[in-house]
Amino acid sequence: MNKNNPHSFHIPVLGIGYSIDTPVKVAHLGISSVISLLDDMLMEKLREFYSKKFDIPFQAISEKIDDFRAKRITAYLNLVDKIARDKFEELKVTYDQKSSEFSRYIDMLHDSSHLKQKFEQLKQDWEKLDVKQWIQENLSMGDIDVNIMTKVDKENYRNNEKLPIEYNDGHAALRGFVKSDLSSSVVFSAGMSPRLYNYLESFDEFYPDQNFRLKKKITLKVSDHRSALIQGKYLAKKGLWVSEYRIESGLNCGGHAFPTTGYLLGPVLEEINRNREDLIKQTFGLLKVALKAKNRPCPEEPLEIKITAQGGVGTAEEHQFLADHYQLDSVGWGTPFLLVPEIVNVDEKTLKLLCDAKEEDLYISNISPLGVPFNNLRGNTKDIEKENYIGQNTPGNPCPKKYAALSNEFGEPTLCTASRKYQKLKIQELKAHEMSVTEFQEEYNKIVEKACICVGLGTSALLVNNLDTRIENPGVSVCPGPNIAYFSQVMTLKEMADHIYGKINVIKRNDRPHMFIKELNIYIDYLKDKMEETALPWSEKQQEYFISFRDNLDKGIQYYKELFSNAKSNLREKKTKLISELEKYEMQLKNISLPQLEEATV
Repeated sequence: MNKNNPHSFHIPVLGIGYSIDTPVKVAHLGISSVISLLDDMLMEKLREFYSKKFDIPFQAISEKIDDFRAKRITAYLNLVDKIARDKFEELKVTYDQKSSEFSRYIDMLHDSSHLKQKFEQLKQDWEKLDVKQWIQENLSMGDIDVNIMTKVDKENYRNNEKLPIEYNDGHAALRGFVKSDLSSSVVFSAGMSPRLYNYLESFDEFYPDQNFRLKKKITLKVSDHRSALIQGKYLAKKGLWVSEYRIESGLNCGGHAFPTTGYLLGPVLEEINRNREDLIKQTFGLLKVALKAKNRPCPEEPLEIKITAQGGVGTAEEHQFLADHYQLDSVGWGTPFLLVPEIVNVDEKTLKLLCDAKEEDLYISNISPLGVPFNNLRGNTKDIEKENYIGQNTPGNPCPKKYAALSNEFGEPTLCTASRKYQKLKIQELKAHEMSVTEFQEEYNKIVEKACICVGLGTSALLVNNLDTRIENPGVSVCPGPNIAYFSQVMTLKEMADHIYGKINVIKRNDRPHMFIKELNIYIDYLKDKMEETALPWSEKQQEYFISFRDNLDKGIQYYKELFSNAKSNLREKKTKLISELEKYEMQLKNISLPQLEEATV
């Protein structure tokens, strides 16, 4: 683990509103977390809320002024940064008070952490030490990182005229972050976006300064080594360094799911760890050439790089194994934190649904207007609201925010596929075609299943903080990963940290599968579903896809067999059961009937 991090875990972005103010509650305690930059309207409301709470002057930023989105984001991030820093400074002077924030900071650290052990040694001789100096030199805040989903980069208009690309949603969000006081990372997710990556070049903050430090850093969320290398090299050629590669499970995660072609998390981490030095060497070589060409300060040695991972981790044993075996700098814990209302915004109805959720309540849906698979929880109030609209023969949502209005199918301005206007047009189009009742219903269902998640994923933050929602019973979207089925109780931050570090176990069930086994199970089910959905006869490209998918899963199973057989940790005690489970799924994979695939491979 990276010695500069007080903790060996981080809290990834949770929806839009769930973790939007989490840094206010955890950064001063040394815990890193991520804010979504999607919803500037929500940020503006929360900025007003926190300004009043902490007695900070507030001046609203109107939609009528130029570049309002970027300015709102900058103002909100500056406020979060100020509150967190003020709390951190206050924490450092409470070292001699029992039950203080300083005590919480130290108490939540892993017992084996260098900082905690050093503290335990030194506190015996407080009177002989300059305590304030030691605290100043050794305690650090958690990072306040931000997330931009590259797919959400809608073009914008003013007076019916399209604005320049710099005013696109993603571009404006990036500019808002750059102009803020934060010295942290922007996490790019949802794949590579050349036009957004090109925009990074225009900001000095992403280049090394005279001391080779980066004011703003780049983190890429990637699915495998190939993706990391391609994107890392693309940016390095521009003189831009990727400070962190954040690997996420394709399906055993929350939020939008980005399934790989059967590449499982363990083998992916193994490949990235094995090729870490090569990744650094290749990208740094390109970086030096680019920086010198731009007459910018150029370091002689590679800048700091972190490799982190997230997706499905649920026990202290899994956490430590990931950290040790794959040499990770941090492990992301997302979904379980949805049961920690102390630091995330979860309304009471949604919290109860999450606590009660079982495996059958969690599924990968097609409700996202982005056209990307989306983890969903049955019975969430946003889906109930959607069904009510359909029952009233007014399918679709009013679409007040338009962040996902990306479809140009009906011209410009673009529409969101979950909006009432789009769905009305699509249904009219559908009625103009001759088809059977069954065919019509199938196509109709595909249209109306889309949900307004850009509103739904932020509403909980309004409810929790008693802010105006303008709707009496607004629907809330929630997107936990499959892991939530094994967590069933509301937790405090301390309890969650203690669970991560193995001091306590909050999982009451004794049938939770290992995270690698769970991901394998999900991928096999996904492969079966995709095959059933794909109409026969399959094209050559479809055949190749399913062959590759099947073979990669099989390679993953063989990798895990060897991994568990040779494990040096206490995984060895469980290896018989783990290998037995792998053999069960190996047999399932072999029993999948692929007659056309077999012919294609001959």
